[in-house]
Amino acid sequence: MGNDRDYRLEQQIGHILRRAHQRASAIFKTQFAAHELTPTQFAALVKIADQGEVSQNLLGRLTAMDPATMKGVIGRLHRRRLIASKADAADRRRTLWSLTAAGKKLLGGAIEAGLATSNQTLAPLDGKEQKILQRLLSRLT
Repeated sequence: MGNDRDYRLEQQIGHILRRAHQRASAIFKTQFAAHELTPTQFAALVKIADQGEVSQNLLGRLTAMDPATMKGVIGRLHRRRLIASKADAADRRRTLWSLTAAGKKLLGGAIEAGLATSNQTLAPLDGKEQKILQRLLSRLT
């Protein structure tokens, strides 16, 4: 039992990451309330904008979402008419997704909310610490 006393939950990386994620999620929720977007929906819109047109499979890889999650995200964005589909001319079995005018308009304001979310999440750190944290966390993914 001696080693059990050396274990401090507050010092464990999983616990620290979970707490940081809770904080970031709460900030995201506040910043994005007017846009009615979840983090996964926002990520999908950003990557669709980056790509111009993208298949659902590639979009899932670009956003690190499994196929079932990606299907749900695509469905919700499509129902809101934020994205549109068309058959891929090179492979008629594949559907390509792109932003609609409404999707582009929503994303414009959402990008500002995304930047504000990042800034507020990282606010307790100075600029150098922010860069170090982001670089180190990127190595874990």
